[in-house]
Formats: sequence, structure tokens, C-alpha cells
Amino acid sequence: MTATHGADRQDGPPTANWQPDRLLDRYEILTLPLGPDPDGEDPITATLVRKAGDADTSFPNGAVLYVHGFTDYFFHEPLADFFHERGYAFYALDLRKCGRSLKPHHTAHFTTDLRQYDEELGRALDVIVDETAADGGSARVIVAAHSTGGLITPLWLDRLRTEAPGRHAHVSGLLLNSPWFDLQGSPVLRSLPVSLVLRGVAAARPRTVIPQELSDGYGRSIHETTGGEWTFDLSLKPMGGFPVTFGFLTAVRRGQARLHRGIDVGVPSLVLRSDKTLFDRGHGAGVNNADVVLDVRHMARWSGYLGDRVSVTPVADARHDVFLSVENARGQAYREVEKWMRATLSVPTDGADTRSLVGGA
Repeated sequence: MTATHGADRQDGPPTANWQPDRLLDRYEILTLPLGPDPDGEDPITATLVRKAGDADTSFPNGAVLYVHGFTDYFFHEPLADFFHERGYAFYALDLRKCGRSLKPHHTAHFTTDLRQYDEELGRALDVIVDETAADGGSARVIVAAHSTGGLITPLWLDRLRTEAPGRHAHVSGLLLNSPWFDLQGSPVLRSLPVSLVLRGVAAARPRTVIPQELSDGYGRSIHETTGGEWTFDLSLKPMGGFPVTFGFLTAVRRGQARLHRGIDVGVPSLVLRSDKTLFDRGHGAGVNNADVVLDVRHMARWSGYLGDRVSVTPVADARHDVFLSVENARGQAYREVEKWMRATLSVPTDGADTRSLVGGA
């Protein structure tokens, strides 16, 4: 195993003290201590989650680091199974103040600068490299992310490429699932006057909640108690989402503006999205066959700004999280990932069966 990564390493990973996960059977968690919170909500930590392998489990193709979105955390076991069966160790990161890392004194999912997440992303990558690199060799890590995570991770990789190239060298690909590349809604919401108002309020009162009614349609469509197929903790992922603050939204808008100027993630990228958006606050059948959270046209428009070697694939009838879609759509999403890995990353995937992975949790 590799013991160090030179100057690119921050303080090295913590001693690996993996503990059983209280939320998922056969999963383990590692608490990542973080430095002082620039937003004044100390103490803060992040949580790395891994699917525990058997003693004879082999991961010849490397590892996956998965990052969730806003009002989200890792709970989607079939996604981990998909990669495990294809020779990848699977890790997921619950960011500071999110999911398993959320504490009573925190404002859920709150940050005033997306760059703050670089700390836990770097620490998580170091742990994964230490655990999965072959003797004296180099780890191959696919970074996968959903929604807000799909904005955070490309910006991180763009910085990593120039600021810590040794770390970046361990990343082999980027898989984005419905990334939040622009602000949905009326064009006036993306205008300069509105942006200036957002920045002004964020500077003075960053934790002030934006006055908007949040729909619970998407949450109800996926949770098992309201007709969906998936089990998740509603205290960590409420049906209608956590309140959106001016400080957080301003951080997102700054990140989106940086993306719109063009970045270079430095690795092959696959962007999966639905083939359509439906903004409907109701609970009609259409909520099951479209992205009801973000505008897929923005994903199509801005994906090319990630750098070279970007593939964009719309998945018919997919939900906002394509891997939580109805069976046909999520099966297609998994097949697209498999094709991309085989063609772009030169990963042999023969023998693994996507049919076993489209069932609910």
C-alpha cells in the first residue's frame, strides 16, 4: 500500500477506525475530523461510508468515491452493489453538516463557499488510495456525484488538477448524475439584479431562509411509505427538503458562475440526466418519469464546460436521481455507466448482470 502522497497530502488520513454504520447493514463508517468551520458551527466532521467486503473480496479495477446532493446522504445500496460486482471498492462521503455528519448545532447542508468541501474530499481520497492501491502501485478512483455534489466535485477536480496534481493522478473518471449546473426557474432568477440581492442578503444574514414553498412531490415519489421503492431516513432527507439559505444559494451561484467560465476536470466524464423536466408541485404520475427538481436543459448546455472527453446521455423517463428512477429508466442508466466504463476507462465488465441491480432497496 502507498504510505504517502508527498506535498499533495494535507495532513494524511486519520487512523482507519471503521465502525458499523447505524443506518445500513454490512456498511462501515469512518469519521473524518475537520478543521475549524469558517461558518462558525464547530465542531464539524465528515463521514466516509464503505460497503464492507468479504475477506477474499478483490477490487482489481479500483474504487468509487460517491458524493450526494442537497437534502441527501448515501443510502442507495444497489449503486454500491453495481460497482462492487464490477471490481470496484465503493465509498460514499456524507459531507459536513449532511447526513451522518449532521449534528443538532448545525444548519443542515450549510456552507458559504463550496471550496470548503475540498478538505473532506481530499481526506476521503487519501483514505481510499491508502486502502485500495496495489502494492507500490497507483489507485484508480472514479468520482461519482449527484445534483449539488455534481457541481461540487467538478470544481474540486479542476482545482486539484493544478494545486495537487499528485492527488489528482489517482482519479480516473467522473460520473455525474443530474448535476446542478444552473439555477432552475424563470430567467429573471438568473439575472444580475437578483444575483446582487442574493449576495447582499448572504453577506449580512447568510442563514436567512429564502422564502419559497418547497414541493414534497419528488420525496413522496421515491419513499417507500408514499408509493416509492426506497428506504431512507426522513430526518436526514425530508420529503420537502431542508430550507435553502441565502448563504448556501450564493455559494452555489458562485460555483455555477465558475463552471460557466469553463473548467477542466482532467479526466473522462459521463453526465447522466433525464430526457425531460417537469416543474409541477402536484403529485401526478408525471413525477415518476421526469426530473422535477432541476432543468435538464441546463445540464445539456453546460456539460461541455467540464473540459475535454465529456459524454452526455439523456435517460428516457428518468427521475432527478437517475439511479432512483422507475425500473426501466434506472436499468438503462446502469447500462450507460457500464458502456462508458468499458469504452472510456477500459474496464472489463463482462459477467456482471445489471438486471439484479434495478430492484428497490
